[in-house]
Amino acid sequence: MKGARILLATAIALTAAPAAAQGVAEFYKGKTFTIVAGSSAGGGLDVYGRLLARHVGRHIPGAPTVIVQNMPGAGSLTAARHLYSVAPKDGTQTAIVLPGALLDPLLTGADLKTYDPTKFNYIINANAETLVCVVRKDAPVQEFGQAFEKELVVGGTGPGSSLVDYPLISRHLLGTKIRLIPGYKGSREVSLAVRQNEVQGVCGLAWSSAKTQYPEVFDPKSDLKVLVQEDAKATAELQKLGAPLSIDFAKTPQQRRALEVFYSQGQISRPFILPPGVPADRVAALRKAFASAVADPELRADAEKQKLDAEPNSGEEVQALIERIYATPAEVVEMLRKAAAIK
Repeated sequence: MKGARILLATAIALTAAPAAAQGVAEFYKGKTFTIVAGSSAGGGLDVYGRLLARHVGRHIPGAPTVIVQNMPGAGSLTAARHLYSVAPKDGTQTAIVLPGALLDPLLTGADLKTYDPTKFNYIINANAETLVCVVRKDAPVQEFGQAFEKELVVGGTGPGSSLVDYPLISRHLLGTKIRLIPGYKGSREVSLAVRQNEVQGVCGLAWSSAKTQYPEVFDPKSDLKVLVQEDAKATAELQKLGAPLSIDFAKTPQQRRALEVFYSQGQISRPFILPPGVPADRVAALRKAFASAVADPELRADAEKQKLDAEPNSGEEVQALIERIYATPAEVVEMLRKAAAIK
């Protein structure tokens, strides 16, 4: 009898995974899988959302049709809240959002009962990013150290966007004189404002987006330059351009610790998320599908043509990082909240 039970258990274990995979394939067959991009068309999120949309369908069991829906607003918070509260919880919708939308309750003290980013199911982060400030060469600030003495006017989007949070952190935590002009629809609109000299630069811009929107920064004779790397760890490509690390300008250990927590969102700069409550087998299948898609030679060739980086973090890694961020000590969180407040 005992031997029979062992054989039965073994048989169940061997057949459970194929049965689950078959169930997932049956669910997705003939369905539409929607990627909600929490930015306007042409922005960094939209570009990565459409990159995955062109390739991930053939990796998802059942090969559903994959479409992209743009839902800009409030620094991707509109899209994130839609996914959390409105979107179906069956695994037919994912969203790619700005990291600020995932840190919003931490930085604002919002009630986690209505929106808790730790409850999302994280599929993958398509690219770990360094964020940067790009400035015009006729701006009064040409070295980051000068930003503590002279005003630099930068453009931003909405609350929760890195294009808003990063300059605010720089101003209110580090003590720079960076002045933010918010309200632009997306990073493309800020880019146009920089080129038209409405503003002198942009901060909190993902390096992958900067290379796409400002390809001339690699030319020493261009009218634009990378002012600083807004990160705790240097990127070789940016070091070659002479861009320092902003964290090296921290004046106290407490400032540095707060910046380390804040800059960790560079590891979640292109996250694909699922709503709470999606069945575990579909979460697992989508994590595997997105990881396979990012590693697919066709996608990587497509990304290279667009000058896009694709250095992913797994869904499990992103999930763990979000949980660590929300376990940040209260005194560090308070420092960040004060620094991120618009004054």
